Order: sequence, then C-alpha cells, then structure tokens
Amino acid sequence: MTYAVKEAFLTLQGEGAQAGRRAVFLRFAGCNLWSGREQDRASAQCNFCDTDFVGTDGPGGGKFSDPEGLARHVEALWGERDERRLVVITGGEPMLQLDEALVDALHAKGFEIAAESNGTLPATGGIDWLCVSPKSGTEVVQRSGDELKLVWPQSGLDPADLESWDFRHFLIQPMDCADGEAAIRAAIDLVMERPLWRLSLQTHKIVGLP
Repeated sequence: MTYAVKEAFLTLQGEGAQAGRRAVFLRFAGCNLWSGREQDRASAQCNFCDTDFVGTDGPGGGKFSDPEGLARHVEALWGERDERRLVVITGGEPMLQLDEALVDALHAKGFEIAAESNGTLPATGGIDWLCVSPKSGTEVVQRSGDELKLVWPQSGLDPADLESWDFRHFLIQPMDCADGEAAIRAAIDLVMERPLWRLSLQTHKIVGLP
C-alpha cells in the first residue's frame, strides 16, 4: 500500500503517561470522524480536533510506497542514537493506514511503537503502546490498551462507563478550546471526584514544541 503521511518530525512526547520521552512523531493523513475541513467541523463526529491532518505537505510528510522506505525515513529523523527508539504514530486516525508490514519494518529498526487512536477501528497487531481517545457519539470497538485518554469535557460521555475497560492508565485531558480555563477546572474536578483518573496536560504546547 501507499502510506500518506501528513508530517513526521523529532520532538518530545507531550502528553499522556509517556510525556517527556524523545520520539519521532509520524502523523498519517486522514480520519474517519472528520474530513479535516473547517466547513465540515460542525457536523463531524469529532468536532474539537486541534490537529491538521489533511494532505501530505507538512514537514517530513509525503507518500511512501513501501513500509521499509517509511521505516528508513523515521530512522533518519531519529538520528544516530540507538537507545530507547520511540515512534508515535498518530493522525487523523492511524488505524486507517497502519498495518503489520509497517509495524514489522519499524521493529526491525529497533523502534518501540506507540499509537494514538480514536478506538473506532481495531488496533493493528504488534503495537507496543496503545492510547485510545474515545469521542462522544462513536462506537468504540478497541476497549483495551495501555492508556485511555479522555478529552474533557465531552457531553454524552460518562467516565464511569469507561472504567471497566481494560487499560493500565486512565487519563483526563482538558479540551483545547475557547474556554480553556473552564476545561482545566472541569478536568481537575473530575479527577478529584474519581481518583482512578489522572490529569494529563499537553506539555508540548506549554513549552512551545510542535
């Protein structure tokens, strides 16, 4: 298959249980919950996304015709250091493109593979660290993984209904929205009420990383 990559770059993981780790971010183009066009946002199943995943014109982006070629691209972005190689595969929705051939090619380069998904598609086999971020009004079929990241507040989603899902970490992340202070307060209040959950902040935005 041909992989459509919006962007790929070296940075620090900014959120979740692995925040602070050096990582190559590999962002696939396309999503099954929103076209990415502003004119479609109001009617989309996910209408609060803060990410540009349209096209292949971002830094390090492009179309890659084979998994080994894309794995070499990721390796070049990581650089010469061999230890603790991490690639974070995201989107859009990465499960539209991520396949076992690419997983195998990245593992062959020594990478630990993390992926961030909305959970509406089954996760590809072989992922080392899976983050699922459910969206209100969607059918989540992937109910197990390493971390469940709930962007908050979302009407129509009750955190109590998610607590039986099979995850090691339950994270509440304030929505990046016009009333960000209220979202932070709501996230803190939820964690204080339901201590299974932990507060997750988008630290890359705080420190000015992409």
